[in-house]
Amino acid sequence: MQTAKRYVSRLTRQTLALVLAGGRGSRLHELTDWRAKPAVPFGGKFRIIDFPLSNCINSGIGQVGVITQYKSHSLIRHIQRGWGFMRGELNEFVELWPAQQRIETSWYEGTADAVLQNLDIIRSHNPEYVLVLAGDHIYKMDYGTMLAAHVESEADITVGCIEVPLEEASAFGVMSVDDELNVTEFLEKPENPKHMPGKPGTALASMGIYVFSTRVLFDELERDRKLDGESSHDFGKDIIPSVIRRLRVVAFPFRDPVQNKPAYWRDVGTVDALWLANLELIGINPEVNLYDYHWPIWTCQEQLPPAKFVFDDDNRRGIAVDSMVAGGCIVSGAVVRRSLLFSQVRVNSFSEVSDSVIYPDVHIGRHCRIRNALIDRGCRIPEGSQIGFDAEADRKRFRVSPKGVVLITPEMLGQDYPHGL
Repeated sequence: MQTAKRYVSRLTRQTLALVLAGGRGSRLHELTDWRAKPAVPFGGKFRIIDFPLSNCINSGIGQVGVITQYKSHSLIRHIQRGWGFMRGELNEFVELWPAQQRIETSWYEGTADAVLQNLDIIRSHNPEYVLVLAGDHIYKMDYGTMLAAHVESEADITVGCIEVPLEEASAFGVMSVDDELNVTEFLEKPENPKHMPGKPGTALASMGIYVFSTRVLFDELERDRKLDGESSHDFGKDIIPSVIRRLRVVAFPFRDPVQNKPAYWRDVGTVDALWLANLELIGINPEVNLYDYHWPIWTCQEQLPPAKFVFDDDNRRGIAVDSMVAGGCIVSGAVVRRSLLFSQVRVNSFSEVSDSVIYPDVHIGRHCRIRNALIDRGCRIPEGSQIGFDAEADRKRFRVSPKGVVLITPEMLGQDYPHGL
């Protein structure tokens, strides 16, 4: 066992991780008007990008480049403040790689192009392997096991994958594999996805995680570059499908090592998915456990006082039940049920909040009734507001998702967006 651990640690030290964090996340609508999707708050005190970054650190990968592009100010500020603890003298880092037009005089055209335009930086670090990650998914994963599988299978490229219901598979890259997990077909977001052999209702979907042997990565990016006009320069649409016949591409199913079932992984790319994934955390035994001290989620730690609950009168009691409440919150004579409150939220007297996700610095006035809501940072909810009870009335002011979640941002309330989204 000790030898195996040393073997994996050697692989992780030879690996450079690239987190693709430049996406807008248009399906989150107004939540990404002023921030990139990886910077969207999640889990009471984190940002989405904290999950893949924490996976890197917990896996022993100490060299990480974060590739940014779209409205990256809050993302850059978060990483500067929360991820500066790496030991530079040990050649550890989380570096920000903004779009700089280093090769082309254009912005990134796709995920592969984002990596291509930073090839000189990658070469300077001289990694044996390059781990390409999406910066906008929620999961816990030991990348060391995937690296070990990549080397032991003598793969050129390894693709992280997960089983998804067939009816949801059209949102992903879907692959077919043989008995040895060699990828035989890869289709990006197919209209009619194929099911897995022996599992009619299930498809094998790409997680947007790739391990490349570095020389293979360089060669394929240069090959794709020459296809200008014929390629969208994307890993899922172009690179992976084009190499299946020429190179060894192997699937790495992401499974829970204890229960031997598909592990927890969430694409929080829609308002409904983001709201639900947040509220899943408040369950008694959530699938992604934020209280797992063996696999901590690292983030920017704000200096805040503890949450406070005040008043204990029969008609004015400050309580939160089946909820998670972050530091700096004040629940003042109000009732919070089945909800997640981020930092510095204030809920004032005689108000009720249920089944809702409340982002930082939100102020909820007195006598409000709120349910099934996702309220963005800095909103000031007027006294007496009724939200989540009349869909037609809500649609006139806010955005109502297909599953009835009410999204509220400061601009919808006629308020300015706060600094530091």
